[in-house]
Amino acid sequence: MSDPRATVVLDDFEKVEQYTFLIDNSTIVYSSSQVNGSASVGLAVKMSAAKTVALAGDGDAVIGQLIQVFADNTATVKVGPTLVLPGGNGASLTLGKKIVGALNASSAAGYIREVATGTAAELGKARGAILDAGTTTAVKVLM
Repeated sequence: MSDPRATVVLDDFEKVEQYTFLIDNSTIVYSSSQVNGSASVGLAVKMSAAKTVALAGDGDAVIGQLIQVFADNTATVKVGPTLVLPGGNGASLTLGKKIVGALNASSAAGYIREVATGTAAELGKARGAILDAGTTTAVKVLM
């Protein structure tokens, strides 16, 4: 029998935390033709108003990952314990560093990068820790 400790798995935690939020209906929109209700599924989100999420822009506090969007302008957001999020355009993604929102090459929101530690405004918004950045389109983060 193989030793289960011989395989390191970073995304197989028992307790998954997901919550329902309203969507901003601007950066996140419902589409019945998209898998899980939106082209934005899988991207990083931030709080944009009370009980409302939007895609995380550059330097924004990331609260989770968009999982599904519904026709009633609500969405399921995974907030932890681990997320797999896409890195931004040319983003620095150092193991152990906290994350903030970032933009992709088209300046679209919903991506992540490591916090700029020299920027005081970002330090108060940074969360989590990068666990694995081997694939920049699927960065594993512990929230």
